Amino acid sequence: MKSPAVVNFSSAPHSVELREFARPEPGPDDVIMAVEAVGVCGSDLHQWTASHSWKVNYPVVLGHEFGGRIAALGAGVKAWSEGDLVVSETAAVIDANNPMSRAGLYNLDPTRKGFGYGVDGAMTRFVRVPARCLHRVPAGLAIEHAALTEPCCVAYNAVINNAKIRPGDRVIVLGPGPIGILCAAMARLAGAEVALVGLERDKARLDVAKVYGCQTIIGDASAWALARDGLGVDGVIDAAGSSAALKIALELVRPAGWISKVGWGPQPLNFSLDPLVQKNITLQGSFSHNWPIWERVLALLASGQLDVRPVLGGVWGLEHWHEAFEKMHSGEIVKAVLKPV
Repeated sequence: MKSPAVVNFSSAPHSVELREFARPEPGPDDVIMAVEAVGVCGSDLHQWTASHSWKVNYPVVLGHEFGGRIAALGAGVKAWSEGDLVVSETAAVIDANNPMSRAGLYNLDPTRKGFGYGVDGAMTRFVRVPARCLHRVPAGLAIEHAALTEPCCVAYNAVINNAKIRPGDRVIVLGPGPIGILCAAMARLAGAEVALVGLERDKARLDVAKVYGCQTIIGDASAWALARDGLGVDGVIDAAGSSAALKIALELVRPAGWISKVGWGPQPLNFSLDPLVQKNITLQGSFSHNWPIWERVLALLASGQLDVRPVLGGVWGLEHWHEAFEKMHSGEIVKAVLKPV
């Protein structure tokens, strides 16, 4: 049985197309998920435009933000049943004996391979998923919203786990992409006053952030950063896709403040890190997520404390993947979801 799939087939720009993809068979510890919704991530766009900085196992089916129903179980899977509505984490391949994995930090296992670049992802009808990656979708949570659990988990890790927000803090978020907006929303949930910073071309996305109670700034954020006492903001979340954003973060943050860096940028820095030392700044990287973060985020989504509807710009059939990619890439919408059925 074959189904259409959105396949990234080489490292050349725009090497993505619909291809027929055979339904996989489960290993003993896997399930086969019938995909009902899959989010389009900025990393999917980066692979589409060949602007990514990670190794890709071509050809590969894209898609790592997804949910659906279990269609088949591997022989060793005990805790799940066919028909269960689930979402999946992204760490498709890990070394269970790696020290990071044994500590529960399998997202930091150097041998980790994720859906959509390391192994085939979910922009198709059926995907093979290790049962350890599954989380049950809470009753009442729409699958189109549950499929966006993954980027919410990225934001949760960057803001709640890897930053130092206290209620009343003033926080700047650099980069109004999907992760930046969700980081701003998380910072608001944590009790911070938040400004999201972008460029003129980001106006539509910045407007979305206002729904979460964020202030928005186009261009220079220095005045907002210095408004309280002239020293800068308590923290900066760098969600921009450019290395140069770190220089801006170092300028905006106050002495003894913090920076949580979640945005990727392959460019060399080409500037001095002396302000990091002089201002005694804590610089924290943040990558991916793990099981307890997923459970927390699903609880936030189910309770309505975190609402992803403002960032969801539309739902497209899989055959219209190109239109969805283009709308996200242009900044017209924040987030697209594809429906394989």
